[in-house]
Amino acid sequence: MTTVSPSSAAQAARAALAGRLVAIRKNAGLKAFEVAARCGWHKSKTSRIENGRVLPSDADIRAWCAACSADQHIDDLIAESRSADEMYVEWKRLHRTGIRYFQQSVVPLYQRTRLFRVYCSNVIPGLLQTHGYAEALLSTISDFQGTPNDAPEAAAARLDRSRVIYEGNHRFVLLVEETVLRHRIGPPDVMAGQLGKLLELMSLPSVAFGVIPFTAERTMWPLETFMVFDTDRVQVETLSAEINITRPSEIAVYTKAFTALQNLAVFGPKARARILAAIEALG
Repeated sequence: MTTVSPSSAAQAARAALAGRLVAIRKNAGLKAFEVAARCGWHKSKTSRIENGRVLPSDADIRAWCAACSADQHIDDLIAESRSADEMYVEWKRLHRTGIRYFQQSVVPLYQRTRLFRVYCSNVIPGLLQTHGYAEALLSTISDFQGTPNDAPEAAAARLDRSRVIYEGNHRFVLLVEETVLRHRIGPPDVMAGQLGKLLELMSLPSVAFGVIPFTAERTMWPLETFMVFDTDRVQVETLSAEINITRPSEIAVYTKAFTALQNLAVFGPKARARILAAIEALG
């Protein structure tokens, strides 16, 4: 069971943008086919844009506004279109030239965030990964997606991105399901190094690392991996896509879920004991 439909927020944003474009056309006293003719398009393109089936490009928006003598709306509409475009992005698109660039692209977001709240139900959070663990994971992801495999470089970029954990005025609350400690991402030596790194990082004063035990009586079911950046944005990771949520009501749903999951987790010595047990289980 999940709390988000992968396309719901994106569809709502596309519908809102389409509605604004329709209103601009109507205010100009034009029919859809007339806008198409003025833009040099087939009328079906105007229909697809107005019905929210496709997002207009920046050039499409400029042409539309010029056709409707509404150039004053161009900048605002382009910003709205880009926001809608970023809400739901398939991993294949994000990783089309490899994963390294994507890792580097989110550095500004990480640098400006003061409070990170991270929940992972399947893997160690990226902020805490070692190079060996990250390389093994990112290589598997690239192979599954059929995108260029630049795992060594992408892993280095991920570690560079994660330097925020040591720098600046940032705080981190990171939660994992106990199963995450047992999933074999890479050979035993890689897993041992990763689990040892968790023991090191959880001692940092800026880091609160919690483990939700196997035996926890669930008042919140396991969810898809998500990150809350301050109170401004939530990133949700599904198998096929990254979902970026900026609507306050949806952010509130995820912060409520995070609080419930945090209440299930153990911290400090109890979390450390579970990490040590996972290391021992490696044999």
